[in-house]
Amino acid sequence: MSDPTAEPRRRATEPTILALAATPAVGAALLFRILLLDGESSDYFYFLGPWYRYIAENGGFAALSNAEFSDYNAPYLYVMAALTYLPVPALASIKWVSILFDLALASYAFRIVALRGPRWRRPALGAAVVVLFLPTVVTNSGWWGQADAIFTTFLVGGLYHLLRNRPWWACVFFGVALAFKLQAVFLFPLLLILVLVRRIPWASLLAVPAVYLALDVPAFLLGADPWKLLTVYARQPDTYQQLTLNAPSVYQFVSVPQTAEDAVRSAGVLIAGAAVLVLVGLAVWSVRWAGGAVDREGRPPLTDTEVLLLATTSAIAVPFLLPSMHERYFYVADVLSVIVAFHLPRRLWHVPLLVQVSSLGSYLTFIAPDVAPYLSMPAHGMLMLLALLALLRATAGELRGVPAPEAVRPVAPGGPRPAAPRIPKPRQGS
Repeated sequence: MSDPTAEPRRRATEPTILALAATPAVGAALLFRILLLDGESSDYFYFLGPWYRYIAENGGFAALSNAEFSDYNAPYLYVMAALTYLPVPALASIKWVSILFDLALASYAFRIVALRGPRWRRPALGAAVVVLFLPTVVTNSGWWGQADAIFTTFLVGGLYHLLRNRPWWACVFFGVALAFKLQAVFLFPLLLILVLVRRIPWASLLAVPAVYLALDVPAFLLGADPWKLLTVYARQPDTYQQLTLNAPSVYQFVSVPQTAEDAVRSAGVLIAGAAVLVLVGLAVWSVRWAGGAVDREGRPPLTDTEVLLLATTSAIAVPFLLPSMHERYFYVADVLSVIVAFHLPRRLWHVPLLVQVSSLGSYLTFIAPDVAPYLSMPAHGMLMLLALLALLRATAGELRGVPAPEAVRPVAPGGPRPAAPRIPKPRQGS
């Protein structure tokens, strides 16, 4: 006879096993980053370092009364001001903040994949470890000292709350992400879709601007010009006029005279906006055509799989279509492509490989000038396009109501019920 206590014992010991397995991985990830701490990028030399010194020389938080010494929004400057009070060198302290958020980012990757059920905890650990060791993630924090891990952690955290049917918490997280970096808008088409298909209420979107404004209040109380605070993102696009700054985007295939670049940039923004609206419209139409609506039992019109696919597609499509994107602007896509691949390993295992090779190649053009002549940025742009096409195909298949076998997940006790597979309505006529 089987031991009826065997399953409870296995469940009780599994978190311990996962913790023991995660510990060396976290230790190795931190070691890799520690080895990079002394690296000083040009971004630190020209921007982050001078900002830190300005804050330190002007009274710490009191320095934030001037909203013009930096082109970052106030929340990141709060972090930097707090660091000036610590007995830690500026370069190391700035990097350690991003490194700690790498760990938080990996934890949310684990949580999202683990939502599929108890049997998915080990794949979830695999997703977290892969995120920790992604070359772009390691480089971004350990060498570059950039803040991309910070805002991406809040985006992925917001996505986790969306999947847990916590729309208000999700929008709070999205608001914090936006307050740290404008690039958070890459996932905002997802919010629009979820509102239009009634997965989240319109009112919850109010949390995004509310949180954004609330995080500017401390700087305002310190004496910062409110107009400068509110328009910091409006001033950023004028900083760079190139069609692409090493980003593997569609503009790797565009060659025009320098005198025509402004016109192309303006047209590119309009085309990107129109394309995103078309994709949003198609997603909403697909859900409604397939009979997607919240039923009497409260099941949502979009499955978790569809939400993840739409989020990852948005994270690639928006920076791929917009002009003047930097190489780091596919950071959100780097992370989400791993999460969605662990969610649908049979169908999308190759997507994070395409995204990572493409994104890392764009990094190398900046951080390794000696390697740059051997890289073909149009080729990296093509890899990103292939990843986008693969996601669009998978997303279209899911929205048509033909989910992959691996897309159906069990629900944890007390959690929301899974959406029933949708059967498309028959077309009229032949």
